[in-house]
Amino acid sequence: MSKLYERTALELAALIRSKEVSSREVVQAHLDRISAVNGHVNAVTVVLAESALKAADAADAREAAGPLHGVPFTIKENIDCVGSATTNGVPALADAHPTMDAPVVARMKAAGAIPIGRTNLPEMGLRLSTDNPLRGRTLNPWHTELTAGGSSGGEAAALATGMTPFGLGNDIGGSLRNPAYCCGITSLKPTQGRIPHAGSMEPLDAGIAVQAMLVEGPMTRSVADLRMGLSILAGRDIRDPRSVDAPLIGAQPHRRRAALVTYINGANIPEATLAAIRQAGTILAAAGWEVEEAEPPELEQVSQIWGNVLSIDFADLVPQIQPMITAPLHTILSQLVSRFDPNVSNGTVHAERSRLTRLWSAFFADYPVAIGPTWTRLPWPASADLDPVTGLDLLLDTIRFITPGNVLGLPSVALPMGLADGLPTGIQIYADLWREDLALDAAQAIEAGVARTTPIDPVT
Repeated sequence: MSKLYERTALELAALIRSKEVSSREVVQAHLDRISAVNGHVNAVTVVLAESALKAADAADAREAAGPLHGVPFTIKENIDCVGSATTNGVPALADAHPTMDAPVVARMKAAGAIPIGRTNLPEMGLRLSTDNPLRGRTLNPWHTELTAGGSSGGEAAALATGMTPFGLGNDIGGSLRNPAYCCGITSLKPTQGRIPHAGSMEPLDAGIAVQAMLVEGPMTRSVADLRMGLSILAGRDIRDPRSVDAPLIGAQPHRRRAALVTYINGANIPEATLAAIRQAGTILAAAGWEVEEAEPPELEQVSQIWGNVLSIDFADLVPQIQPMITAPLHTILSQLVSRFDPNVSNGTVHAERSRLTRLWSAFFADYPVAIGPTWTRLPWPASADLDPVTGLDLLLDTIRFITPGNVLGLPSVALPMGLADGLPTGIQIYADLWREDLALDAAQAIEAGVARTTPIDPVT
């Protein structure tokens, strides 16, 4: 038998259900793995060993009920989990203890899963690199000088090194997908409203950018775990007025047709990424899909509107959070507000969002899935995004194919595609609104043709 920390969440659940192993054994194996490797990557910020072992013993004392009975999971430090602080990666919130679990945490617990740790993020979740003055920097386990991605970088590094089989993160500008690409794991950014987002500490209600673009989502090492996670996390919660109940499976398209996105105006997509996209197309074609290169509508305008939506909120938010964040981050956020005019008509911005969403839905009527880059850059040095001269341009160039997921609300799977020059490479698979099932179907077919590279021992 492979080591327990190498197993997927579903594999661990099956082992516990069959009583081949106990929940205590599984939890202890992951606690031991944290002790062994976290010092090399700084991904897990708080270890919940005592409560996790107590929960594991309770799980072993009763019959398995939920789909993740006795399986450990970790939680990003901007998601409420009672008994630990929701720090958002800033010293001012080091003791900010929630009074209720976030809906996603409550649903994981109801499914039988056991929290074993909290994971790192950048300050207020507002960078593509995971570093903050409270917890320090999370190192990319493949190359310590490169970014681990952000903002769910702690989750991705913990998964990549076997410290957890399942993680909870969130995404307003690629924060589930960015670190998945950098660390070589998989994640699902769901349709806006599919999975509820809510906290128990003020402010309970955020601005339009959060309402329109922020989602919670699962991070794992397998597509099957993503699918299972979606089934647990999805559905209406009254704490999130935008959340809905919607079918997880839709009608199969008349033609299984995939668009390969190998050209993005203004981007120099790395050769390794282009090779991964084409490899994915070859695998799908062998599985009976029609595959064509195609260009989704108005990508540059999509990114422009993403910036406008953020800027409208950030014009007020950045001065409010300035006392809590470092000066370099404040500089970049201020530059973003200046770059995307916050005084543009809010009505005009959201009318444009609607128009672009219609165009993309029409595109998906022809191509049920679109496969392209996660990042249009290779992972870069960990502090490059804070350079006061080049940092903002680097960010905007990197996420050219990330922004449609947020501003248009689309579901997307970030999928690893092996290694290139010793680093993970990967793709992103988009589908139309509420069609996570199609993105996951394509991802699962592609995953079957690619060797899994994680968990790994981190580079030291």
